[in-house]
Amino acid sequence: MLVGAGNTWLRMAHVALLAGVLTGCSEAAEGDDSKASARPSATAETSGPDDTAAAISGGTIGAAGSACELPVTFDIAKSWKAEAVEAPLSQGPVSLACEIDAKPAGNIGFLRVWAGKSGDAGTRAVLEAFLAAEDGVTKEKYRTFTSGGVPGVEVEYLYSNELLEETKKESAFAVTTADGPVVVHLGGLDTEEHEEMVPAYELARRTLRTA
Repeated sequence: MLVGAGNTWLRMAHVALLAGVLTGCSEAAEGDDSKASARPSATAETSGPDDTAAAISGGTIGAAGSACELPVTFDIAKSWKAEAVEAPLSQGPVSLACEIDAKPAGNIGFLRVWAGKSGDAGTRAVLEAFLAAEDGVTKEKYRTFTSGGVPGVEVEYLYSNELLEETKKESAFAVTTADGPVVVHLGGLDTEEHEEMVPAYELARRTLRTA
């Protein structure tokens, strides 16, 4: 089983994919230097009190019969597409179980769900091991949270991508269930894309329940 190399392989594979996406976007945007005109507005499908954007739910995944059967359930943002991973890759103590694609909603990135086997490691230890298996992680900031009575740990950090020669923000949170730990990770093409997708990430964390 691959450990650590899994997510690196995914990033390398997506570099080629994103290069094609960006080339197409560049051609479509000739004559218009506004990023907003090149894809749907990031706020077009969000709403919230006090001008705080909150993603609109597009359904729930995790339960039996859903796109991804997981030890937890949570809402995914409207227009995002979830797909189960049949041949999972590993990163630290968890393996990739589900990818939720933001492209149908107008962003470039994924909300990825990683699951592991039950054991003695605490929730933060699992999250720390997940990050330790990834090269280029710096400036981690951890905090605790509770969702639906389930305690969890969240981390925000910087990831240095040598292939794209840039540093960007990424986020992840972890919870422990009777079936084992679950890590939900949000990356993105760059920091701007990441921040535009944060409402979908927060929707998942806020609505998370044990299955």
